[in-house]
Amino acid sequence: MKVKKILTVAAVYCLGCFTILSGQDKSGSHLKYTAGIITGYNRGFGVQGNFTARNFEKDFPFQLRFGIGYTFLNPGNAADARRIFVNNATNGTPEKKGRSIDYRLDFMIPKTIFNIEDSYLVLGPRFSSFMGDFKYVGGNEDFEVKSHQFGIGVDLENHFHLIKNIELVLNYGLDFYFPSTMSGHDTSYSPDNDNVNPKNDNQNDNSLFNYKDADKAIRQPKFMPHVMIGVNFDL
Repeated sequence: MKVKKILTVAAVYCLGCFTILSGQDKSGSHLKYTAGIITGYNRGFGVQGNFTARNFEKDFPFQLRFGIGYTFLNPGNAADARRIFVNNATNGTPEKKGRSIDYRLDFMIPKTIFNIEDSYLVLGPRFSSFMGDFKYVGGNEDFEVKSHQFGIGVDLENHFHLIKNIELVLNYGLDFYFPSTMSGHDTSYSPDNDNVNPKNDNQNDNSLFNYKDADKAIRQPKFMPHVMIGVNFDL
């Protein structure tokens, strides 16, 4: 999936949010908006920006929030990644880095959590764009492994008012992403093992690598626990 498709997914999320907001606003509610930024552990160091709409009609059960995050991740085992996606060469000094860009739509349900009244149970869909970059210095090899995944997330969130229009936010929860095709170099592995140009495993009678092997070597998002802290600003 190319950048254009990723942006299309994000646009659909935004359009859905603002279609609802627009309809509610015309019905006479006094919508309020909040922007926020949080940072912390997200299976790696992560930063997320978000935009929230609240104060819908009286009986509307939740707030709506759209967020975009960037997380630095360990992309997996460099030696195995090379064998599974490129070839069985072992020369060169491996270097690796990884990142995930995630898009999220949150339904924020007011709940008292840990005896803190201004708290929320947060549920919603997720979408992740993952990339692992593997280099082998002195081995003349440099390639990327990419995947794009849908997922779901559940969070608990506490809010603490600091000064007028600014509040502290504590967020902790878990996102789960569904298996998806991983592509790198001229090879891809899919959950149904409809693979493209799979490589031979010279350590196992030259049998072909499969999705299970690739998923074990590459640490694309799967279970993503997070504990984050940040601030919200009323707009």
